[in-house]
Amino acid sequence: MQTRAKNSSTVPVCLRPPVAADAARFVALARRSRTLHVPWTSAPSTPEAFASYLAQMNLPMHRAMLVCTPNQHDGSEQIAGVFNLSQIVMGDFRSAYLGYYVFAGFERQGLMGIGLRHLLRYTFGTLKLHRLEANIQPGNEASIALVRSCGFQQEGFSPRYLKINGRWRDHERWAIVAS
Repeated sequence: MQTRAKNSSTVPVCLRPPVAADAARFVALARRSRTLHVPWTSAPSTPEAFASYLAQMNLPMHRAMLVCTPNQHDGSEQIAGVFNLSQIVMGDFRSAYLGYYVFAGFERQGLMGIGLRHLLRYTFGTLKLHRLEANIQPGNEASIALVRSCGFQQEGFSPRYLKINGRWRDHERWAIVAS
């Protein structure tokens, strides 16, 4: 499926799971994006951390999707960002948590919004989940704007909810349910 980013009339966006062959590119992107990600998240930035991430995301209760777009110069694939589904619970609950980040150089281009709409179709269609929850630090305006633009509703506030970069941080709780 190809969809166009809001700032470009010709850029298709697709999602795909990460694979071991992505390690070098992913690690380089994570290292280049450290300043962008602080204090919001910490992407795997060593080959060992990427291998551990890949092993975790291959467990049944997790899924990872890379947001990819073609390089306009040579047509090769570029990795623009990441979506992670974690703690996937089936049965009567049918829910998961959503985490995500964009890599430096791809922010504010609309790629993550298109990717999130693809992910929602996958989450509610293919996986047949009922609910998806994203916990976002209050100052992360771009992240809040992303989920809000895709139909997530704010449900609450969780003080000192998640430890990121060695500190317990407050989070707003945003969620969307299948329609």
